[in-house]
Amino acid sequence: MFTGIVEETGEIVARERTDDGLRLRIGADEVATGLEHGQSISVSGACLTVERYDEGAWFEVFLATETVERTYLGDLEVGDAVNLERAMPADGRFDGHVVQGHVDAVATVTNVESVEESEAQSASERSTGDEPGGDWFFEFELPEGYDRYVVEKGSITLDGISLTVADLDADADRVTVAIIPTTYDMTTLSEKEPGDPVHLEVDVLAKYVERLLEARFEDD
Repeated sequence: MFTGIVEETGEIVARERTDDGLRLRIGADEVATGLEHGQSISVSGACLTVERYDEGAWFEVFLATETVERTYLGDLEVGDAVNLERAMPADGRFDGHVVQGHVDAVATVTNVESVEESEAQSASERSTGDEPGGDWFFEFELPEGYDRYVVEKGSITLDGISLTVADLDADADRVTVAIIPTTYDMTTLSEKEPGDPVHLEVDVLAKYVERLLEARFEDD
């Protein structure tokens, strides 16, 4: 299980097509430190298993055919960046929300908009010149049928990042999330443009609620 709090961005340093999938070597510093064979790592939202690694330098993962078909990882080239998060330890701090690392579908970026910094910026910040960067609004087009799992102010995972839904246009299957400067700078969102793909994982709690309601109506 993951929390959707990205630890660092890694870089694809090698890729190898095989008869049954794809092997990626990902360069990383923090995430590649203290690894073990078989450990789970979220790579831009997809839970993958460490096969080989070089301490503090890189690790390799294998993507089965189903994973390649369900994600856009197969389209990544050497030099592309990915969001990385190691699995949450049982005694770890829970800062995001429950993220399984199971990509439901691929959504599409439809708009990226910078927001002017708030007029509520304190006088002390202005006087010292420590002006914070502005927030961003990212709009995404959801694949058909997934809007029912999304609610305003609810949780959603995009490219492995735990985010809060700022606005939902169910008629147009579009969702907007607000991105703070830290998230923008520390993740691959800073490289996304309209038309780019993102991995979507809806809140698993919504799926359980839907299944329980279906079972109840089936019993009736």
